[in-house]
Amino acid sequence: MGNQIIPESKMGFGCMRLPLLDEGDQTSINIEQFKQMVDVFMEAGNTYFDTAFVYHDGASETAIGEALVARYPRESFTLATKCLAWAMPDAESAKNCLDVSLERMGTDYVDYYLLHNVGGKRTAKFDEYGMWEWAQEQKAAGKIRFVGFSMHDDAACLEKLLAAHPEMDFVQLQVNYLDWNDPHNEARRLMEVAARHDKPVIIMEPARGGRLCKLPQAAADVLTACNPSASQAEWAYRFCWNLPNVLAVLSGMSTVEQMRENVASYTANVPFTSAEETALNEAIGVLRSLAGVPCTACNYCMKGCPSHVQIPQIMELLNLEAMTGDHDFVKDLYSWQAAEGTASACIKCGKCEAMCPQQIDIINQLERAVALYE
Repeated sequence: MGNQIIPESKMGFGCMRLPLLDEGDQTSINIEQFKQMVDVFMEAGNTYFDTAFVYHDGASETAIGEALVARYPRESFTLATKCLAWAMPDAESAKNCLDVSLERMGTDYVDYYLLHNVGGKRTAKFDEYGMWEWAQEQKAAGKIRFVGFSMHDDAACLEKLLAAHPEMDFVQLQVNYLDWNDPHNEARRLMEVAARHDKPVIIMEPARGGRLCKLPQAAADVLTACNPSASQAEWAYRFCWNLPNVLAVLSGMSTVEQMRENVASYTANVPFTSAEETALNEAIGVLRSLAGVPCTACNYCMKGCPSHVQIPQIMELLNLEAMTGDHDFVKDLYSWQAAEGTASACIKCGKCEAMCPQQIDIINQLERAVALYE
């Protein structure tokens, strides 16, 4: 495969949060503003555009066709899109996503095609529909250049998936400085697993959905004191841009100003100094101190739970809200990350608390999650 898979730069344009004409209508993309963003991105030498069949209810792919594909030579950029097979009613619908995506974007091939959000029970649909084999067939037919998958699961899940599917060309993982040593999200371990399997990584959520651009004041003050000229976004992106084995770091920008700021940061990018590393670790410590539930994701609580409540994941989400103060963002995460075992399924049997090494009041915390997120 050589260097064919490597984009021109590591800065990727995530097209999930594009500018809108009407905030209540996800399909009302401001095409003229999007064109300006595309131009700034391309003029800086960046080439990687990331979208998905479902982004902006399908309008993201259509907008890319108008703002990018119709205005630039096809060989001057790379396109990534995704298929959410587990959300499709049958195999035919899942496999039809590719042709629909190509038609929307106005191209006859996609550079990077992802089986989207595999892991947990969702993987079963990709297996049942034969998506792994089908994607390789489409690659052989020339509709796809490189096949990979995205996931929001742990390192053990990634290990299992890559062992089962060594034919994958790359993976897309959630990586950022807050998740790097987190016991739930295991970003460092995920990167290590990918490297062991010789799979390059596309990084998503480098700013944790924008949460690392809106830090609590105590954490923000630490970073500002170290480097007053650097934005919070720059700290988040620099952490990821300088990791090894990275193909691209996705930035979901919504304004021309955000695009210009991030392009300038990438152009000036250098690895952290020792003083900056110390400051970043101190800021992470401040964020961690705000987390009120001392869960270490040991999963002992899950072994005896008769209702299969996703206890560690729910504890992590409660902590994430405490660290970021962004209720709506965390509630949205809860709607799918805890879907396989919501807090309201708890029958208060107490088996989880008896097993918890940290002696967490799990039942009370689950009741809090029900009130916050359900």
